Parts: sequence; C-alpha cells; structure tokens
Amino acid sequence: MSIKNLNNQEAFEALKENSDSVYIDVRSIPEFEAEHPEGAYNIPIMHKGPSGMMPNAEFVQVIEKHFPKEKKLIIGCLRGGRSLQACMVLEQHGYTDLTNVLGGFGGSHDPMTGEVYEGWKDSGLPVSQDDHGKDYESLKE
Repeated sequence: MSIKNLNNQEAFEALKENSDSVYIDVRSIPEFEAEHPEGAYNIPIMHKGPSGMMPNAEFVQVIEKHFPKEKKLIIGCLRGGRSLQACMVLEQHGYTDLTNVLGGFGGSHDPMTGEVYEGWKDSGLPVSQDDHGKDYESLKE
C-alpha cells in the first residue's frame, strides 16, 4: 500500500469525514506542548538530545500499543519530513492506511516545483495546547 499525501485542509476534511481516523503528531514533546492540531496524539519519531535529534526507539512500540495496523493514521510534523519518515517506518511494520500531511504544522514548500504548503496553524485550522491524555508521557505508559 502506498503512502498518501494530503495538504492540511485535505487532512482536516479527512479527519472530519472519517471519525475512525486519527492525527498523530510526530514532533518532539516541547513542539507538541507549545501548540498542536486539536485532537492530535503526540508520538515523537525523534527526541531532542544534547547533540541534536535522536530516534525514538519506542516509536513503533507506542503506536502498536494504541492503534491497530488497519487504522487510518494521518501523520504530521512541523514541515512534512519527519511525518514522511514516520509513514515509511510504519509501512515497514505493516500499517496499511497511512497519510503524510504536506506542510505539517508550520508550512513548507516543494523545492522541485516551488509549490507552497501552508501549515496547519496558518491555515486557520483548530489548534490546542491541551492534550487530554494524548500526550506522549500518557501514551507510553
């Protein structure tokens, strides 16, 4: 199964249309705590360490604990790079319905085409600072 790509508005519509789908924010814990898409789960693919970003060795384990392999997962990060990486890792572990959010929370552009992808926040989509048990510390327990 191939990984789908949606811009933020399309991802928001997909979440509204399919109540079984979930948004997983793979940004770091501090990035998520500052602000995130409303209703998002935070499962970082990387953690900030003293020498830069380090892979989260528990990433797949925490995803598998909470979401079955057939679950529709919409994956976002800050710009789209970490989320695409997360989609590829999850695909290798048998997940079949994966969507990468182009532009992520902060926005980006395609260097090949010049196409601009507005970020979730700048698109005027709902954001939150509350996690209601969807923060990484709660999920990894």
